[in-house]
Amino acid sequence: MYDTLLTAMIVVGALIIIAVMMQPSKQQDALSALSGGGGDLFATQKARGFVAVMQRITAVLAAIWFILGLALVYLSSH
Repeated sequence: MYDTLLTAMIVVGALIIIAVMMQPSKQQDALSALSGGGGDLFATQKARGFVAVMQRITAVLAAIWFILGLALVYLSSH
């Protein structure tokens, strides 16, 4: 059981990395990286389409990864 959960955690971790890398960049130019993007503070919009789907997938995968980690800790202590 422990080995199965560990394998699942590794697979979910790889999927999280892929999901994060697939998300589009929110940085328009190098100047916003240096200035901190303070000009866009009130210009935020709700994520739509592909961006929203990728954010949800990343959040779900992170929750699954966290639950698997807790299950592995429980199994290793008992």
